Parts: sequence; structure tokens; C-alpha cells
Amino acid sequence: MNQTEMEKSKAMITVEIIEYESHAVVSKTIINKTTGQVNILSFDTGEALVETTIPFDSFVQIIDGKAEIVIASISHLLNTGESIIIPAHIPSIVRANERFKMILTVIKSGYLQ
Repeated sequence: MNQTEMEKSKAMITVEIIEYESHAVVSKTIINKTTGQVNILSFDTGEALVETTIPFDSFVQIIDGKAEIVIASISHLLNTGESIIIPAHIPSIVRANERFKMILTVIKSGYLQ
């Protein structure tokens, strides 16, 4: 994952920040601070992030395509423009039944670790 932030004070078309790559999940950091991160990811069909549990809420917004977000073993199918919050301390999986792009925002404050 690239930890360098995007250029500030420059307009961008969010969905064009990252491209799809065959058989891959691609990630680019938009903002990276000690208090949180904003990343944009693209998933090729059949790709997934392994099940993880993190100590912070995560906001997922689908900006292209359709995604499957599994939270505590419950599947949620999201389309372009839809979003969901993955609660802190709950296992989740992000899956691409077809290719999609998403913005992932994690705020690392307000929780005791």
C-alpha cells in the first residue's frame, strides 16, 4: 500500500485516481494521518481482502461497480453510490464478485484500545 498522500489543493475525479489491474487489489492513499486514513481501492473480479478485525469504525463507499461486504458473517451487496460502516472490533471481509472501486475511511480516535 502506498503511504504517500495525494497532492493537496488540486481538484481530482475520485473514480479516476486508481485503475483496475488484472487479478489484483490496488490501493492508493489519499490522506494518511495518525488520527486516520482515507484510501481508494480497486478490486478485480474474484479478488478479496482476507477477514480482518480492526479497533476502529471503517466507512466504505462504493464509487464504481458492485461489492460484497461481509460483516460478522452477514453479507451486504453494495452498488455504486452506496456505503456502509464496518463497526470496530467486528470481523469483516471485502469481496469482488465483479470488479469495483471503493473509498475506505478509518478514523482512529474516540476509542480505547
